[in-house]
Amino acid sequence: MNRPALQLTDKEMRDFITNGYVKVKTDFPPGFHANICQQLDAMFEETGNLGNNLLPAIPEIQEVFNHPIVHGAMQGVLGSDYVMHPHRYCHFNQQGSEGQNFHKDSYAGDEQIRRHRCRWTMAFYYPQDVTEDMGPTAVLPGSQYYETGDSAHEQPEIVLCGEAGTVTIVHYDLWHRATPNRSDKKRYMLKFLFLRLDEPQTPLWRSDTDDWSALGNGEESEHPELWESVWDWYYGKNGTVNGVPHAEVGTLIETLESANEKERLNAAYRLGRVGADAVPALKQMLHSESNAIREYAGYALSLTGAPAVPTLIDALQATDDSVRASAAFTLADMGKAAQEALPALMHTARDPSDSVRRHATEGLGLIGQLVSEDMDVSETVQVLATGLSDDYFPVRDNAARALAKLGTLAEPAMPALVAQLEDEDRYVRFHAALALKQINTSEAQDALFNHLFTSRWCALTTRGTPF
Repeated sequence: MNRPALQLTDKEMRDFITNGYVKVKTDFPPGFHANICQQLDAMFEETGNLGNNLLPAIPEIQEVFNHPIVHGAMQGVLGSDYVMHPHRYCHFNQQGSEGQNFHKDSYAGDEQIRRHRCRWTMAFYYPQDVTEDMGPTAVLPGSQYYETGDSAHEQPEIVLCGEAGTVTIVHYDLWHRATPNRSDKKRYMLKFLFLRLDEPQTPLWRSDTDDWSALGNGEESEHPELWESVWDWYYGKNGTVNGVPHAEVGTLIETLESANEKERLNAAYRLGRVGADAVPALKQMLHSESNAIREYAGYALSLTGAPAVPTLIDALQATDDSVRASAAFTLADMGKAAQEALPALMHTARDPSDSVRRHATEGLGLIGQLVSEDMDVSETVQVLATGLSDDYFPVRDNAARALAKLGTLAEPAMPALVAQLEDEDRYVRFHAALALKQINTSEAQDALFNHLFTSRWCALTTRGTPF
């Protein structure tokens, strides 16, 4: 299907930022989805759930995600160079099931990395009409920003019913569940993962204004600084805006220790609006023994931008592994504002702590792609190539993904990437292949095709039809 992408509107993007999901509907004829359902029936009967091999088994599913309305929505939330991750699954909610409890998914092949800025999504596709009694997926809108079930469950449960061809694109960290199936029909939901390769520079939707407050129609905002900061990130804005008076710092720092998660979030993002004046107090919080306090200090320092970078670079030298990890995580989230920290992150990518190396490696990709026009990133590429052989597989996975983000600049890492096409972890293999695709030289293409033809899995081959 070669129709142009159908882009989201300002209102739809605003709703995605606040609620964590957007629902779209493809216009394929009913027989298209019925055919996919029939193939799913046959899959479960003959082989069971094929999980990650779902797409090669039923390649028509790709047409759903190529559809202009799905593609346009995905571009809006993940950028033009988003990629389908190889993890996918058919969630079969059988008649009489009790459903699930609300939860956040873990990250495929990685630690549980939660970021408010949307770099990963899930897509939920219904190949049949799904009514409320059939056990559809339910979400808690806005809960992508919450770590605790208490805060998440304050949100109203929304049941995602829909006709065949409905696709809901979901912020990866949104709390969700399968509801009980009380009907006499089985319910299929195909979950696919997607990830962002390029950091946003400009909106990829039908943008009429970059003013977040102009879209609110005057209603009260539950997380004003948080939501606006995500909106600004989508516009490629860096640095503190809408300054908050220094006089509020003391009270806001105290609120970071509140028992109420929503209050802590608002305090963290309001502190980020203070600017450089809040950095000394946030530095103390960054060195807290509390994981939660360090996390909220990180949100504030990330929003503060360049004035916070020296403090975070210093924290990369802390004796406490957790402090170094928090500093590396925060610098990675800051993007180009953290350009000054790139040499320090290259050193930190060799840290003895697994989690510190993991965060530093991710940061090299997130920051490196944004500064490559201004500075030489060849040393960054060398560090990432070394990371491809790390004993800790999330480091290898992030090194490969970071090289994919650097694109053609990653060419010197080709020998290491080709070696990782045989990595013991399936997702490292995928990201190594993705990096070769992004390098896009004839040598990289040859290496990639040789690997793909060798490893090709034939969906038509079974015990009954081996040839």
